[in-house]
Amino acid sequence: MENREQARDKTLITDAKKINAAHENVQLIEWEDFDNELARLWSLTSALKEANEKKQSLQEKLQSLIQVKNESLNKLNELEEMRERLEARKVVMANMSTRCKVATEDAKKQEEMLSTEVRSLLVAGTSLSVARKRLQEANRLLTEERGCVKLKNVQRKLRARQQYMISQVSLLYPVKILVGPAQEQELESYSSSCRLGNPSASKPVNQGSLTILGLNLTLLPFTKMSFFTDKKEVQRSATALGYVAHAVSLIASYLQVPLRYPLRLGGSRSYINDHASSIDPASSDLSLDTTLSANVKPAEFPLFLEGQDMTRAAYAVFLLNKDIEQLLNFIGVKSLGPRHVLANLKELLRSVQSSEYIDT
Repeated sequence: MENREQARDKTLITDAKKINAAHENVQLIEWEDFDNELARLWSLTSALKEANEKKQSLQEKLQSLIQVKNESLNKLNELEEMRERLEARKVVMANMSTRCKVATEDAKKQEEMLSTEVRSLLVAGTSLSVARKRLQEANRLLTEERGCVKLKNVQRKLRARQQYMISQVSLLYPVKILVGPAQEQELESYSSSCRLGNPSASKPVNQGSLTILGLNLTLLPFTKMSFFTDKKEVQRSATALGYVAHAVSLIASYLQVPLRYPLRLGGSRSYINDHASSIDPASSDLSLDTTLSANVKPAEFPLFLEGQDMTRAAYAVFLLNKDIEQLLNFIGVKSLGPRHVLANLKELLRSVQSSEYIDT
């Protein structure tokens, strides 16, 4: 309670001081000066009101200017963003222009290539049209009786020419049977005729050994080679294989048959190539009836034994016999077997020189 009374007394004292101060600030005006003072106060009031109105107007204008400035800043920001977008678009357009130029150049090149190809196609079409007309004319001639007869006559002349050329090979490299006992023979059996679809007996007509230009071809040097083997026998076999290789090469060229195993002729130092073999015969036992796996790398095998591996030489003889079998199959004759090189060559020469060859 005492605190409240003390606070009230302080408030009353403060209010009294303010009233006294107000009385002290009161200015006394004489009656004569009242009108002038009133007019002055009225003028001041009007000036104050006018100043307030100007102040209000200036505030509104300032607010408007601030708003305009803010809008200008916003517009500037938008313009800056638009400028950046425009620059980005310019870069994109430049890239697109470069790509367009490259694409145009490529299109021109392709157009030139296409025009070249079109010209080539036109030329090829013209050639094809001419060839078609020739083919139609040839077919028309062949359908006629004279055309067939003419074709058969040409075929007979061709076969007769081939027969004559191969008969010269037979005279150059005669394959004959040496009648009489022989310790080592190339043939186990020999048949005088073995046409496809008409197999004959397997027993030989005459026992003996075959020779080419007087030389025997035996498999002894390739299977039983030793330090004590007669070197002359090895040389004779190499020479005989050289004769066979040359004869096979001539016959294949006359019959126009590409050999599956090409020959590299060198007399008694001839070689045969195997473009499909990936197995080195020196590293495993040779089996003449085994199918070898394929490989791109060609291999060359010697048709002689001196200074060479026995198995490689035997494999070369096997490939040479395969070439002879290829020629026999080409003219429709069955092979006598994988070990009968001279017998197959003799059968090939006999079949080509027979009258049946011209009539087939």
